[in-house]
Amino acid sequence: FVIGAGLSLLQVTINPYVTLLGPPQKAAQRIAIMGVANKLAGIVAPIVLALLVMRNINDIALRVKAAPDAGARDHILDQFAHAVQAPYLVMALILLVTAVGLARSSLPEIDISTPEDEDATAEEKDPKRGPAYLWFGVACMFLYVGTEVMAGDAIGAYGASLGLPLDQTKFFTSLTLAAMMCGYILGMFLVPRVFSQERYLGLSAGCGLVLCALTWLTHGYVSVMCVALFGFANAMILPALFPIVIREVKERSAQATAMLVMAFSGGAVLPQIFVQTMPFLGVQNAFVALMAPSYGLIILYDIMIQRRGRSRPAPVMMVES
Repeated sequence: FVIGAGLSLLQVTINPYVTLLGPPQKAAQRIAIMGVANKLAGIVAPIVLALLVMRNINDIALRVKAAPDAGARDHILDQFAHAVQAPYLVMALILLVTAVGLARSSLPEIDISTPEDEDATAEEKDPKRGPAYLWFGVACMFLYVGTEVMAGDAIGAYGASLGLPLDQTKFFTSLTLAAMMCGYILGMFLVPRVFSQERYLGLSAGCGLVLCALTWLTHGYVSVMCVALFGFANAMILPALFPIVIREVKERSAQATAMLVMAFSGGAVLPQIFVQTMPFLGVQNAFVALMAPSYGLIILYDIMIQRRGRSRPAPVMMVES
């Protein structure tokens, strides 16, 4: 709960800050750079955790299964749970040092102002337009984060359900994150040099739909690798979607930011739906049944944005050094 609250507060500030800290057309590129740093840590962390804490996970699973009673089983699980305390204490210390460094840094203060645009068209001034675009964008973010978590955190459960050994499935999250980092790096070079943020958003979601089909048609390790490649397809969706939604509802930037971060709760909801529907639909059917509509909705939102055929100016920035 504490970590979740801290991440929510951090992302409420860091995403719009990076979005507005420079030209709006390069916002996705800046968020992608942040994503590379994020995913480097995300790749290393599961490997370190697997080597330090989960190196005997198969033996622990067998001991739990062979436990004579509930008390013995709980004792084994308690020992395993205590093993993660030291890594989390180290992370807490690192975060504390980082917080002190940020508080003493010379990063500029950004103030968002929303002056009345006298040249705005009647369509732009329509009070119904903002909420409609905002809610549609928030829905897309909710579903996207769910697909990202399923491709990353649920890939281990996906592989295990296909009969793959736990000693291998514990490393699958790092495969997804590695693919995601490759997607970030490619996106950094292509946006906005080759593709606009809007176009790349549609291409990324389209790639996700293709991977849905391949995941459904294949089996075993090939199917798992297709799931890992969702990381590549997902990489530039958030970096493009976040600034697009804020731009489309610039008069509601603060509200949009908070709601977009609240939409990250999709990462908790979709995996649970997957787990609940898996026994009835089967692993692959349940996975694709959740992933494919999510990408389809993002494509629909992207088409709607591109059909407007215009680029709205970013919120005015006032930077104080």
